[in-house]
Amino acid sequence: MFYVNSRILGQSITGVQRYLLELLQRMPAGGIQQIAPRHPISGARAHLWEQAVLPLRTRGHLLWSPSNTGPLAVSRQVVTIHDVVPIDHPEWLNPRFSAWYRFLTPKLARRVARVITDSEFTKARLLETTGVADNKVTVVPLGVDARFGPQDGDDVESAIQKLELPTSRYVLSLGSLEPRKNLGRLLRAWAIIYRRLPEDVWLVVSGAKGKSLVFQDVPELKALPPRVFLTGHVPDELLPSLYAGAIAFAYLSVYEGFGLPPLEAMASGTPTLVGNCASLPEVVGDAAVQVDPYDIDAIADGLQRLIEDASLRAVLREKGLERAGQFKWDKTAEQTWRVLAEAAED
Repeated sequence: MFYVNSRILGQSITGVQRYLLELLQRMPAGGIQQIAPRHPISGARAHLWEQAVLPLRTRGHLLWSPSNTGPLAVSRQVVTIHDVVPIDHPEWLNPRFSAWYRFLTPKLARRVARVITDSEFTKARLLETTGVADNKVTVVPLGVDARFGPQDGDDVESAIQKLELPTSRYVLSLGSLEPRKNLGRLLRAWAIIYRRLPEDVWLVVSGAKGKSLVFQDVPELKALPPRVFLTGHVPDELLPSLYAGAIAFAYLSVYEGFGLPPLEAMASGTPTLVGNCASLPEVVGDAAVQVDPYDIDAIADGLQRLIEDASLRAVLREKGLERAGQFKWDKTAEQTWRVLAEAAED
């Protein structure tokens, strides 16, 4: 019997919550028991519960903490660390949040029995920044949900209408609007090329609009270039069709611990453009166009190539479908379970 620290499931569904939900439904029945606060909590109260109450409830069983954090008092623990943004780029985060994780992450990584990361990139950064032993860290890539795939034309058209998109010919960009997602350079690149493109081709940017804090480095949002449409949050059920209907997908993030959206786009049959740093190259392989995400001209060139070159899009569509097919949640769950079992035996 393993215990899982499931306090994050009391919060709105983002990438880390989805990771846990996908794996829990694939774990052996009765093999894992969730531990969470009686009522949803967040912020400092959540961390206090985790450090003070959770250790008392594990009762010596192996604990799996799946979301970058866990109780320092529990050494019989496996923790999943998805990235080390608070250490590498504290300037992107709330100062108190980043300070807490800069304190916690190195101590936790060295203290627990095993660490799981999503990518070789995150493992390398973890080894360099925390001093954790190499043989304690296992890379377990994430999976792509089966609902992402080429879609029926009627479903795509329905999603376009429900989201009130201004056109059916669009380049899609998806992600929370925060500095590392690099929206500013994407918009500047779009401003360079939109005049060269057919008038019915737009850039559609989807994702939660977030707090004003994240816009301070993205002044372009105060004056969008022409033919840019912001959808705001997209309902989960419309995402597969939104991906599948796009001419191309652009994900120019400068830092990712893994980067699921490009894989979801490729699984949907959509040619993809990504930044060539952090974990994204190891995720997409040769199945996407890679550019320097700090180079606005390179981004503009990559976008224009994808939009204008039908033969390139056809090649990337086939490569992308094959590449995305290698990432299955069943495989992620199986490999994660193996790490938990080995930690329990140790």
